[in-house]
Parts: sequence; C-alpha cells; structure tokens
Amino acid sequence: MASSRIPGFYKLPLKKRRDTVGQLADLCETERATLQSEALTPENADLMVENVIGTFALPLAVGVNFQINDVDTVIPMVIEEPSVVAAVSNMAKLVRRSGGFHAEVDPSIMIGQIQLMNVTHPDICVSSLQAQLPRLEEIAAGIHPRLKERGGGLRGMKIRRIRYDEDGSDVVEMVVVHFYLDCVDAMGANMVNTVAERLAPHIEAITGERVGLRILSNLASRRLARARCRINPAHLSINNIPGEQVAEGISNAYRFAWADPWRAATHNKGVMNGIDAVALATGNDWRAIEAGAHAWAARDGQYRSLTSWKIDSEGHLNGFIELPIQVGTVGGAVRSHPTVATNLKILGMPRAGRLSEIMAVVGLAQNLGALRALATEGIQRGHMRMHARNIAVQVGATPTEVPLVVEVLCQKQEWSMLEAREALSKIRNNDG
Repeated sequence: MASSRIPGFYKLPLKKRRDTVGQLADLCETERATLQSEALTPENADLMVENVIGTFALPLAVGVNFQINDVDTVIPMVIEEPSVVAAVSNMAKLVRRSGGFHAEVDPSIMIGQIQLMNVTHPDICVSSLQAQLPRLEEIAAGIHPRLKERGGGLRGMKIRRIRYDEDGSDVVEMVVVHFYLDCVDAMGANMVNTVAERLAPHIEAITGERVGLRILSNLASRRLARARCRINPAHLSINNIPGEQVAEGISNAYRFAWADPWRAATHNKGVMNGIDAVALATGNDWRAIEAGAHAWAARDGQYRSLTSWKIDSEGHLNGFIELPIQVGTVGGAVRSHPTVATNLKILGMPRAGRLSEIMAVVGLAQNLGALRALATEGIQRGHMRMHARNIAVQVGATPTEVPLVVEVLCQKQEWSMLEAREALSKIRNNDG
C-alpha cells in the first residue's frame, strides 16, 4: 500500500475520501460499492442470523497515518462514538514521527474446556485422565485433519482441578480437561467446540464421571497480541504545554488505572473503543474479544489497565499493550458480508495474526489519545466538538451549515439544542 499518511483526509468530501481509499487499496467498482450502506441486503442478512426484519447501519470510517512494523496501513473502523477515529489517526501521526508502532502476536491457539461435574474422587479422576492423555490427544488431533495441513492443529492437553466453594453453598469438586488448538487464520470457535463435543464421551468412559460443559474459553490466554511505541517527548507538546509535562501526565494516568479498578474500567473502555471498531469492520466477534480482554486485565486478582505508559531514562514515553485477541480472516461474516471482504482488502488481506497486531495497535493509539487529552485540555473539548456536529444535524443544519453551527457552539461552550437552533437561524438570516 502507498503511504497511509493522508494530510487533511478528514477535510475531504465523503466521495473523495472513498475514492482515495479505493485508489490506495486498489478497489474495483464492485468493491467500492460495498462501502455504501445498502451493501448488506436484508436477504443476505437473513442468511446470517435468525428473525431478520432489516439491517442496521453504523458509520464506517478509516484510521489513517498508521505505520505498523514499518508497513503503512489504512484501518477500517465501524463505530458510532464521536472522536475515536480522529483520536487514533492523530496519535498514529504523532507516533509515526517517532518510528511508528511495533507489534507481535502469539500463534492462534484457542483453549477448549471439558468439565466433569460433582467429581467424588478428584485424585483418581485426574490420574485416570493423565494415563490416557496420549490416546485423547490422538483422537483430538484427528478431528480436523485439514487444519494440520494448514499448519495448525492440536498443541497439547492439560488436566485441571477446580473447586466451587462460594459462601453459603455446598463445596463442589470439578475436573476440567483443557486442550489447545492452533486455528491458524480462523477465530476457531466452531473448531474448538467440535473437538470438545467429540472428546466428551471418551472422557466419560475413562473416568466414569459425567461431563457437563464442553465449549471453548474466550479467555484466549495463549493467543496474545502485543503492541508498543516509543515517543520523543518533543512530539507530545500541545497548547504550550511542554512535551515532558504531557508525558508525565500520561504516565500518571496509567499509574492511576493500574492501581484503581474504577479508573481502570474507564481506561480500558477507551482501549476497546478502538479494538471493537476494527473487529466490527472485519466481521469479528467483538463480544468475545471484550470478554477475554477484561478477564486478562484481572488475571492477578485485581482489575488493572490493559496498557502501560512509562518514561525511560532518556525521557521518552514508552507505551505497551498486551491482551488476548481472537479473530479470524476466513469463514464467518467474511464470506457472507460483502463490506467485510472489502474492509479486509483495504487492510491488505491480512492473516489472523496480522489483524490481531493491527487491533492491538489501534487500542494503544486510542488509549494514548484519551490519556493525552485527559492530561492536558480535558477529554471534553475534542469530544464535544464532535458532539456539536450531531446536535447541528438534529436541528436541521445542511452539510454546509453544520461546521458553522459547530463553530458557534464551541465558541460559546454551549451544546444545547436551543443554542444550535438560534445559531442556525442567525446563519440563515445572514445568508439571506
């Protein structure tokens, strides 16, 4: 792809933006048509989920300026919240000046669980399973033979004992068989669930115990994505606030989120604003990613920040994110939703690992934008400017009138419908 650095992209008319991205990604006319809101027909939607009565559109935007592992990338994002896309694009431009983002990802290993309920003799149950692990692994490995041909397949098994001991309730002993499946470019839910269900009767026969749940885990702790950046403080200055002071403010905000779960929840919500938007644009299960991310954030017993921001000995700000990201670039909505296929082409037809890296980078960039705003001018200034656009539309402003109404509202620091109507009325009277 050509450079993702597109100065003034947000100022371009809608059609020009679409044409620019179309040229960058070498989209044909049919693919460009999928960027229209009516690309997913009700008839196609009816094949995707049950009880369809229509379709529901959300804004499809692109994050620009990204450089990830020295590769320029334009990133499709589906989101309704103002300022998110602007924030990630601005932070990508800022980080680009310091060498861009760097990311890496683990193999696409998903975890399946087979639960044995109310186990009377857990030690005997575990020993019986341990003795038969080679046979169980052989059975599991043969369930998806084509997966092995593509470089994936079974990556081992583990037996776990767990105990339910909630206050006021009877203690229940359980034994759980974990298996690890490399799903390559698939998210892997169907693959993992199939293996779990096929193994269940064999596990019952070995132990004499009854299987309860047999399903994947959305805490994909062996499928972690990581992203990092190192920023020269000179690039962080804003509104006459020195970059060193901004860097310290961002680092302080991280320390607050690490130490306090109430702050961490809001901190991580911002991270997921970026990650979820890319997941939606690429037809991936954002709910599974959210579940895994929040569970990972609490892995040491307290809910903490998914990112870290620390200042090194040279004064540079170092950002880092690590979280489970379970995505696929084959199957699912990729085949049934035409816009998803086009969005993946805009991304350069990434494999699942590369898509996970991109998502981690976007989460880190969004977090940087939020913390930089909080540490300087406050979160509301940029957010309310975007919100003012929505208000202007609601009072009937045309596309050419919207920026004029927004400017009035921002100057007055008033964002009410009443103020917007008065501003629009004056604008129209002046034009008359």
